[in-house]
Amino acid sequence: MIGRTLWERRWERRLHQRGRASALAVAGDHIVVHERYTRLVCLDRRDGSVRWDIATGKWPRGVVIAGDRCLVLPQNTDRLSCIDLATGSVVWCAALDSLSGHVVATTDTVLVGGWRGYRPLAAFDLRDGRALWRTDAPAHTVRPLPWAGAVLLGSGQDARLIDPRDGGELAHWRLPEPLADADHRPVFTAIGPDHCLARCGPRSLVVLRRSSGAVDRFATHDSDLSPTAAEFTGGAVWLRDRRAGSHAVDPADGSKLWTVDVGQPLVEGVARAGEGFAVASGDGLLYRLGADGRVVGRSSQARRIDGLRDLGAGEVLLVTKGTLTAVGVAV
Repeated sequence: MIGRTLWERRWERRLHQRGRASALAVAGDHIVVHERYTRLVCLDRRDGSVRWDIATGKWPRGVVIAGDRCLVLPQNTDRLSCIDLATGSVVWCAALDSLSGHVVATTDTVLVGGWRGYRPLAAFDLRDGRALWRTDAPAHTVRPLPWAGAVLLGSGQDARLIDPRDGGELAHWRLPEPLADADHRPVFTAIGPDHCLARCGPRSLVVLRRSSGAVDRFATHDSDLSPTAAEFTGGAVWLRDRRAGSHAVDPADGSKLWTVDVGQPLVEGVARAGEGFAVASGDGLLYRLGADGRVVGRSSQARRIDGLRDLGAGEVLLVTKGTLTAVGVAV
């Protein structure tokens, strides 16, 4: 309810740049964020204290945490850097073509390239930066997804699974509709080692089955959805509506669980909050949902919210107009 204390502010950090322009990665107690135009900073999730602060390039195309490493690809240097997550020291660097774009990582391999079809795909060993392979020609893929030890790529009505160590194809699916155009944002959502969801067309979600090679329609909505990937949180698959609210469906069969309608679009991100969930709208409101998806309260947290991340333990990280703000469920 409005006026009731639903959240307690844990900490806040000013970014000195627009929040939506700040590349961000969260893993365990580590939060890595690009700020002040040229800095990459690692924060402690618990109190926001700085673990390290290093110089990097401007506007990274990707910041990825992979185990005890962090990968960053600034737009103005065309250089992929692998950083020790504990210390902030640079472990290795690799020179890339300009506009290489996507960056993803498995437990032992880094895959870059394929953004908008500008450059080839290339792979590097995560530990030492050794080049593993590279496609002969420019490749086009939506943002790749590491999935059960492999990497899922996609373009148009085709999706394929590759071995990240040698680029060999492991599986291929022909989709009923073209993949949604999300540019640098994800369109794939893994919901298990054998099932992955893909956003297709303006209103559909399909499921790729790894063991059988089948493609099935999973869920279809009666209005346009956000082109980005569905989110799998708290045992539900969440789809954001372009116009207002979001829809939750059962991960087993795509049947409707509930709709969250707050009268305006919600930002990317769904978090667990006690027995329920938390979602946010762009006008700065943070909504508390019950276990059945019903709105049980809302509170104003900022003038603008651009994104939301689940920090675990009932805590939520808000990306606002110019800050990172951590809040927790009020006791």
